[in-house]
Amino acid sequence: MHTASFDKLCQQVATLKQHAEQFDKAKLFAKNRYMQAQPSLFDRGVFTTKSMKLVDYVLEIEDEVNTLPPLDRRHAHNYALVRIANQVQAVFNVIKSTPIWEKENKSTYKPRHKVTNQTAPYQHAVKKIIQPAHELYDELKQNHEFERRLVLMVEECKLKMQNVGPIKAKAINLEILALHGRLGRCRKAISATEEKIQQVEKQQLR
Repeated sequence: MHTASFDKLCQQVATLKQHAEQFDKAKLFAKNRYMQAQPSLFDRGVFTTKSMKLVDYVLEIEDEVNTLPPLDRRHAHNYALVRIANQVQAVFNVIKSTPIWEKENKSTYKPRHKVTNQTAPYQHAVKKIIQPAHELYDELKQNHEFERRLVLMVEECKLKMQNVGPIKAKAINLEILALHGRLGRCRKAISATEEKIQQVEKQQLR
């Protein structure tokens, strides 16, 4: 079942596709040797597509939207939305730079002034779905990494205790207790962040 925000995102991706087609028709890279020598417009970390046509990347975005994981797989669903948001922003940035390429080519192609105003809604549509969820996921990821490091530090301290005398062992034991205190606070932070994520996702499902 799709949310209103998801439907809005689909509409805005369709609008983005129209602007990408307009950009491609203008052939703004045609006179630029550097761009013509490039195998791809974007980094592989953002798109798997390799093309010098902007619309090809929007087609990949459409595929990502069409294969979006279901809402009950919330982690995968939100991760996919963040990826889509990054892809949309990347294409939008190229469209936004149209005047620069026009100047480069001294082209007669003139984009409609409404492009900037019309591109704002898909930024808003994406943000409505993933904000502040993606920030919370970043926070959760950082907390889990911190938890992992603390657990490793505790294990290292336990190994040290096997080869030291009683005085040194006592000092290491105090260090372990301190690490457990930090670990406990870290896990509380993880639980608090997970609760916030659940609240955000419940709001998205309304």
